[in-house]
Amino acid sequence: QVRLVESGGGLVQAGGSLRLSCAASGRTFSNYATAWFRRAPGKERQFVAAIAWTSGSTEYANAVKDRFTVSRDNAKKEVYLQMNSLKPEDTAVYYCAADHERVVFITKRPGFWGQGTQVTVSS
Repeated sequence: QVRLVESGGGLVQAGGSLRLSCAASGRTFSNYATAWFRRAPGKERQFVAAIAWTSGSTEYANAVKDRFTVSRDNAKKEVYLQMNSLKPEDTAVYYCAADHERVVFITKRPGFWGQGTQVTVSS
């Protein structure tokens, strides 16, 4: 069982920055990856970014590429999402999720989820 807890959400003006954190605890494996997803009101859940814990390989959604950066601190079992140049359309609840690398990067359907943190970008 993997437990994930997000933090760092809040209200920011368009063009501003926020850094989300995801702390993992419980049973974890070196071949795991962590992903960030978001769900805006009335919309489907959307993949944002992912990072492999061992290799550090990353993947980004086109909508956030060049604005968001995912990173990790393996010693702390934490994953971060640095969000720059935020836009009102980035407003959503952001979730971190984890599972084996193949599950995260190929299926985009990880099995372990955090509770989410709200990000609101005002225009």
